[in-house]
Formats: sequence, C-alpha cells, structure tokens
Amino acid sequence: MSKFARYLCTAAVAAVTACGAPTTPSEDAMSVDFLSGPVRVTEHRGSDDLLSAGLGLKGLAGAPTPFADADAPTPEALRRRAIQTSWKGIADLGPLGGYGRAYGGVPDVPGREYTAFARVPGAHAPHRVLLQAPDAFDANARCLIVTASSGSRGVYGAISLAGAFGLPRGCAVAYTDKGTGSGYFDTATGTGVALDGTRARAGDAPLEFEPREYDAGAGVAVKHMHSGDNPEADWGRDVLQAARFGLAMMDRAYPDQAPFTPQNTRIIAAGLSNGGGAVLQAAGLDHDGLLDAVMAMEPNVHVAGHGRALYDYATEAALWMPCALTDARFDDAPLARTEGKPPAHWLARCASLHARGELQSDTPAGQAAEALAHLHAQGWTDAVLATAASTTVFDSWRSVAAGYASAYLRRGVGRMPCGFRYEAMDAQGQPVAADDATRAAWWADASGIPPGAGVGLFGRVDASSDPTLAGLDCLRALWTGEDTDAATLHASVDALAAQLPRKDLPISVVHGADDGLIPTAFTSEPYVGWLRAEGRSPRYWKVPHAQHFDAFLALPAFGAAHVPLMPYGYAAMDALYRHVVGGEPLADAPTPQPKARGAQALTREGLDLSP
Repeated sequence: MSKFARYLCTAAVAAVTACGAPTTPSEDAMSVDFLSGPVRVTEHRGSDDLLSAGLGLKGLAGAPTPFADADAPTPEALRRRAIQTSWKGIADLGPLGGYGRAYGGVPDVPGREYTAFARVPGAHAPHRVLLQAPDAFDANARCLIVTASSGSRGVYGAISLAGAFGLPRGCAVAYTDKGTGSGYFDTATGTGVALDGTRARAGDAPLEFEPREYDAGAGVAVKHMHSGDNPEADWGRDVLQAARFGLAMMDRAYPDQAPFTPQNTRIIAAGLSNGGGAVLQAAGLDHDGLLDAVMAMEPNVHVAGHGRALYDYATEAALWMPCALTDARFDDAPLARTEGKPPAHWLARCASLHARGELQSDTPAGQAAEALAHLHAQGWTDAVLATAASTTVFDSWRSVAAGYASAYLRRGVGRMPCGFRYEAMDAQGQPVAADDATRAAWWADASGIPPGAGVGLFGRVDASSDPTLAGLDCLRALWTGEDTDAATLHASVDALAAQLPRKDLPISVVHGADDGLIPTAFTSEPYVGWLRAEGRSPRYWKVPHAQHFDAFLALPAFGAAHVPLMPYGYAAMDALYRHVVGGEPLADAPTPQPKARGAQALTREGLDLSP
C-alpha cells in the first residue's frame, strides 16, 4: 500500500498566530489544531545560526556562555546556552574524541525557527515543539527529520543528533521536548518559563509548565514528574504532532514550495535514549503512514512481556549495584574507586543487605560476590556493570527512580511518593530559596531530572551509614508490592509499551554493547527480537566498546576504553536518508567492529565505518 493511500492529509491549517502574522489556510496544508498558543518565529543568521547559535564547534565545547544580565538574560542568550548545554550533555566534544574530524561537524546553518506549545488530547501540560528551517533547504529532496529530546531534556535535547545530521543536508528538523524539559516552575514565586525561555508569572503569559494546584512552599515543580499526565505514555504522539507541526511550518518557511504533505515530503524520525524510545513509540502509533523511516539510538523502549521496564531495573540497580561494584573485578572501572578504594557507602550497602538476610556472607568480599551473582542472574553483565559505575557513583539510579515514580503515579508538586521533593539548593547541596539568577538559568542549563542546575532532590535520607536505603526500599516496593500505588505504577508502565509498527516501515536500532544505563538485554534486543518474530525486518547494530554517555568519553578512563555511539547513529540515518530520499536499496550492513580508542585521538579507521 502506498504512503498516499495510507494517509489522507487534513484539509486546512488551524487559525493560529505567528508573532502576530496571520496564517493563510491551504486546502492541502497540514492541520496544527493541537497548538495551545501562538507560534514564535525567529531568524538566525550571521553571528547566530540554527546548529550552534553561532558558537561553532570550539564554542560549543568551551565554557558555558555567560549572560550579560544573569538575573534577566535575553531570549537570545538563553537559546544560545540551551543549545550549548544540549550539545555538551550528549556529544563527545573532547580534544581526543574526533568530533568534526573523524565524524560529524558543526557548519554554519542560517535559517529560521518556529516554536510553539502543543498538547495531545487529554494532557494537562503542553509539550514544546520547534521547527528549524534552513535557508539552504533542499527543494529537490524535501526532507523533514523529526526528533524528541534525550533523557528529560528541553526541546534542543537532540540537536547533536537530528540537527547535526539534517540541517547540513538541507533538511528541516522538527523537535519536541515530549512533555519533559526544563521549564521548571518555582512555587515560591509563582513563575515558570514562557515560550521565549524567559521567566514569567503564571497568568501573565502561557507557560511551558504550570502546576494545576500547588502550595507556595512546595518547592520546584518539574513537568515530567509533576504534570499528572504520565507523559512517557504520550511520547510517540508527541513525535507525530511534531512532524505535523514541522510540515505546517515548512509551508510558512517555504511558501513557493508549499504545501508540504506526507505524500511529497520524506519524514525520518530519529532519537536517542528516551528520544529513541519516543520515535519507536511513534512508529507503532503511526497508523496514517506519516513516517518514512525510523532510527533509534540506545532507546529506552519497553515491550509488554519482553525485556524489562526502566523502573524495574533502575530500582534494582539502585539497591544492589553499590555493593556489587565493590567486587575486585571492578577496581579499574571508571569512577568506581577513589584512591583505590570503593566509596564507603557502597560497602555500607553490603552490610545493610547482609543485616537483613539478603546476603549470607560475613565478609565484604563475599557480600560483593553475592550481590554480583544476584545481578548476573537478572541479566546484568560485567561490561555493562563497569560503565554503570558512573551512574551509581552519581546516585543517578535514585534520581531516576524518584522522578519516574512521581510521573507514573501522576503526583503533583508537594506530593511525590516516598517523601521526595525538589528544592533549590546552594553550592553545599542544602535547600535554599532560589535567587533570580538561578531561576533564570534553569531553562538553559537543567537536564529535566534534578539534581542539577541549582535544584536538588531531597527527602527520605537519614543519618545512618547507608542514608538512602529507606527511600530506595520504598521506591522498589512500588514495583514489587501489591498495594494500590504499585498497581497504579504498573498500569502506567503498561501504557507506555511500544506497539507494532507497520510491515513496510524501515527501522534501524543502534545500541552500545556496554550501555550501563539502558542495557541492550532489557531494551533493544527484546524489541528487535519481537519485531522479527512478528514478521518485521529491523536493522540492528550492537556496537562493541560503545556505552550510553558519549559526553563521558572526555574523561580519560572512559575515552580510552570506549568509542562514541553517535557516529553509528549518523551512519544508520545516512543509510535511511539515501533509501527514502535517494531511492537506494537499504542494505543490511554488518555491525561495525570498532577498536577501543585508547590514549590517542579517535580516528575514522578505528570506528570501522566506510569513508
């Protein structure tokens, strides 16, 4: 069945404003009746551009760009730093990493941006959508890349993947923050983030996120955790809305070539981490044939009855991994030792598990071996555990579990499960009232999951040698228990399971073999196996020596032992692009076999990718 036969485009563009300019309806144009406010249009040329906000590769890799007025930065300054933060948080821009030399690049790409708030049916909070329309749009290719932010990042969270691939090729790129993002709301002042990234009071302007109800002392409200929407269940719908928004804004950007429709424009969905899970959700929901191809890199994807859900293995890891990583086999794992010793609270976890009878050995070494055997039985491998040491030492498992529990239970600010809360914090990690400068920088600097950017995770910590154990037990019980909250959490996880995509949709999945945050055994491999069992033909690369965080490769121990995953995501996208735009056959290429980078600079040859 042709794409045209599968999809009948909507008859008219909804009447929305674009910075005061009226929309001219077209009988063949894409509907954007899901927008919940105006469209903001900005131009980016000269010392500013779409891909790097004028910073170039050197500037992106440098220190955070300063604000001339820290208490009230301009929209332009906030955008520049948001783009820089998104690049630095995802890509390996270190001097040995090879970005811009062995792979990738950051050319100057002038153009325009169109951004708005959109809403899926039934959602309380909007998701932000944005189209980047390059001046050098390739009218012969008519390509749109649609993406979702990685992690819980803001709308630019996938610019180093989708933007870096699509914009230099003359494709337009549509983004969504997928109902997450860094539009933090401060309950003490009643302020949130407006469409242009600046702070505004509730009621004075449409906000990226405004809690439905809150107490003035409830702390910091975060959209992913406090919207009451279980946004993860709508990530695929967010991606499809972003694609439709992109087509409609392309009509405005390139009126001489309008209308842009699914029939005359090739649409490739691509995302990494949570964004990878989002585009795979979109693939299963794309009943109208909007998408031409999908590339998911290290996806957080869940299939009902296959693999393991993130909340399950994150809460397990938070409890067991500190003890398991004290085993001597991880003495050389990056960040697993300080002055040759494991952290004291990791050893305390072993003692805690022993005291309550979950470990039988009376020695720390024996307890570590038992904890490791437990994780092995659950599907964790030593290579994955070695890279997961970073997630463990940064206490990220607890941060993820606390936030996702609140999202899955649809809790508002001040009502997070297990007694957790978010508050502004000082340099010593103590709760304080946020000042103007801290609040102003949240939209540009925050990752969407505290702690970070002057916001901390507080609550359910005691003064014992194992201070986080009680809170982790509470979070784990939401998965293993049988009470009402556990049932609600399981229902929310069931709601985000990926659905089966249509048979003729090309899908590529690229994942690092050593991923310690989203292990392939729990996510990509069950998903790919399920697709193949259902008669689909996904292309899958499990890349040796690649792990989850390319940005960590700037750390010598990480960089020496691994290779970045991003070049393989670019390669998979390039094959899909040449297939859907250029009509080339889609070959099932073998998985590359790169070499660990070592102490020298990364080379193209070391990546085992064709020139």
